[in-house]
Amino acid sequence: MTYVLYTALLAAGITAYAPVAITRRLMRGIPLNLRARFGYGGENGSGPRGWVHAVSVGEAIAAAPLVDGLHRAYPSLPLVVSTVTSTGGRVVADRFAGIASHRYFPLDFPGAVRRTLAAIDPAFFICMETELWPNTLRALTARGVPVMIANGRISDRSFRRYRLVRAALRSVLSGITVFGMRSDEDARRIIALGAPPERVVVTGNLKSDAPADPAGAADLWRRLLGLSREQRVWIAGSTHRGEEEAVLTAHAAAAIEHPGLTLVLAPRHPERVDEVVALITSRGFRSVRRTALPLARTARAIIVVDTVGELAQMYSLAEVVFVGGSLVPRGGHNVLEAALRRKPVLTGPHTDNFREAAGVLTASGGAVVVEDAEVLGVELRRLLADPALAARRGEAGFEAVAAQHGALRQTLDLVARFLIRDSPARVGDDAR
Repeated sequence: MTYVLYTALLAAGITAYAPVAITRRLMRGIPLNLRARFGYGGENGSGPRGWVHAVSVGEAIAAAPLVDGLHRAYPSLPLVVSTVTSTGGRVVADRFAGIASHRYFPLDFPGAVRRTLAAIDPAFFICMETELWPNTLRALTARGVPVMIANGRISDRSFRRYRLVRAALRSVLSGITVFGMRSDEDARRIIALGAPPERVVVTGNLKSDAPADPAGAADLWRRLLGLSREQRVWIAGSTHRGEEEAVLTAHAAAAIEHPGLTLVLAPRHPERVDEVVALITSRGFRSVRRTALPLARTARAIIVVDTVGELAQMYSLAEVVFVGGSLVPRGGHNVLEAALRRKPVLTGPHTDNFREAAGVLTASGGAVVVEDAEVLGVELRRLLADPALAARRGEAGFEAVAAQHGALRQTLDLVARFLIRDSPARVGDDAR
């Protein structure tokens, strides 16, 4: 890749996006964090540090078992977790307090990257999923910093786009020490894009190894949401525009058969909460925001989640979970969080981002694919009417996911072998 051309195109893209970012700052209060994004600001104490990059909320949550594992394995090594989004930054600050510090990932300009690397002094760099930033990876290679892709995946859309620049991408991938990919298909794709085959390892999905909830989590969330022990609850999580209508239609039908049924609705993007509340009102329902609870009255109100990082544990109190981003073509979201809590899962047909996990759950009977609002309502009512069926499906899904455990151990093994400087292993010895 011609790095000068890439940097020029990046500058043009950021310039074009600047009015949007400024508007979001003025209208919604979304911070720009420009100083941090240009690499300014130091870290407390001296380096070196382990650096884990997680783009946003989903990646930060997926990184939790890895960050915890790194802290346990290397307690004297300070850790930094970077994100691109401020919502991801809030998750990092909440979940990793006392374990890792947060820093915004730099804009991929040479100067910003240079300042960031000087501040962090990375002992290694682990990128969650597959974020490829050419200038950052080039600078890390120049400093001799080992680099790992963890929980790597290549979506259908990303694969099509990356193939257009495959020749240039090969030099970027050559600087990566080891690729820990989710599945055989992801491994095949990264090799097809130019990754050296001997550096590619299939580790499985770290999201299958998420830590268990603390004891009594369901009861705690009932108190936090102002729900009685008798109230029946279903959750629609990570929904997008075009899905809330289907969810409300399904809820209206189910509430006729099950009076007092409570819906917890969690839009994927918190900035859409006002829009979702307006939609709920237009459909004749009452709503209450999560941040108003438990003081506000929840009777016959739809709870709208306006917080970040709480949804996964909320699943513990649901009888049925619908996972969004799947009735509309957004690729779907994490179905494993609900399955790990033994909940029956309903999902739309668009699950490209979680194809393997959704396939495992569907094959086990732990998840059912619904095509539209009508089928969503039918399946929801069936599960609510037959708690034994719901329990069997939830248990089947849990067993299917539990059988996939082991990704964390394999990922930490790769860290020990290829990222820790006193390790005698070298890439290519036996990585495959």
